[in-house]
Amino acid sequence: MYSDLNQRLKADVRLEEGLQACMNCGICTAICPAAEFYEYDPRSIAITVQSGNEEKIAALLQSDTIWYCGQCMSCKTRCPRNNCPGLIISVLRKLSQETGAFIKSRMGRQQYLIVKTIGANLLQFGYCVHPTSLVPATHPEQGPVWRWIYENMQEVYASVGANLDGDGPGALRKISDKDLDELHQIFEVSGGLKLYQTIEYFSQRKAIELGLTDPNGEADMEKYTQYLLNE
Repeated sequence: MYSDLNQRLKADVRLEEGLQACMNCGICTAICPAAEFYEYDPRSIAITVQSGNEEKIAALLQSDTIWYCGQCMSCKTRCPRNNCPGLIISVLRKLSQETGAFIKSRMGRQQYLIVKTIGANLLQFGYCVHPTSLVPATHPEQGPVWRWIYENMQEVYASVGANLDGDGPGALRKISDKDLDELHQIFEVSGGLKLYQTIEYFSQRKAIELGLTDPNGEADMEKYTQYLLNE
């Protein structure tokens, strides 16, 4: 599963753009917002990837570390060698997903929730976030104001000029079937759907490993979802 990691990283064109030649100056870490809040050091990640050490790269793929980056790309603007650790992180994340290494870390396992929420919203509605998917019972962090908006959605959005699920122009308008079909085709041709399936496959294996199964011994992904939400 974890063989030829260095070659697979180099096969991603984003690595060539993201890693010219790191000189270990640490400016990326100094500017990085995530480094302020987490044990996160983009400088050391760039050095590890540049070294080609397969054992250390494998450890990165299985760690929480690569999921701390917010992809703000502040590192790109300051690096004297024109490196971009944020792009390096993107490459590492994709390889972690493809190999199933992501299920080894708590933050990596959250990829399943992202696929089932943002991923599903994109393909169903054409939006990353759609009001109908922010159910108060599963999103208590949105608070009582959102609960009221959710319960009075049509009236609230109409009052601010939005066109919620309506035909024609306007915020939150219904995306046409033609455009949604095109979006599906883009995801299929680009490999996005395959990556979704890969994340689901390894997540199902993790659910079984944790004993979260139905009476037939198959992965119970509802139980797994609750596990992830409370992990």
